Amino acid sequence: MINRLKFSIDIKAEKAKIWDALWSDSSYRNWASVFSEGSYAISENWEEGSKVLFLSPDQSGIYSIIKKHIPNKIMMFEHCGNVVKGKEQPIDDETKKWSGATEMYTLTEGTDTNTLTVDIDVLDEHLEFMSERLPKALEKIKNNCS
Repeated sequence: MINRLKFSIDIKAEKAKIWDALWSDSSYRNWASVFSEGSYAISENWEEGSKVLFLSPDQSGIYSIIKKHIPNKIMMFEHCGNVVKGKEQPIDDETKKWSGATEMYTLTEGTDTNTLTVDIDVLDEHLEFMSERLPKALEKIKNNCS
């Protein structure tokens, strides 16, 4: 079963700086390391409709489509399927359990801080892992903004 998790953190930095801390290659690698050391993301252009590969050093991971991208405000991914050795895999019965799940990053302007919120769909078997790791990732993002 898919569960929706929501996490947020207040960051005292400009929205553009937070956005850069989220999506620039070196920053992304830094905060994504809490999920898997050496993780990285590849996209042609980070625009709506483009594909993103979220990979570990052995080139395994998942591929997703950017469903919504408003710079410095919203980035939403729809997760599609698995990647093995750099190649997208056909959707199998196991993948069907989570294919279509979404992950959204939203920046909301506040008075003294901006709030970064992450809404993510997670399978039961990843619930504990994501509940523990995502707050750590948000702390790393915040630290990358100072």
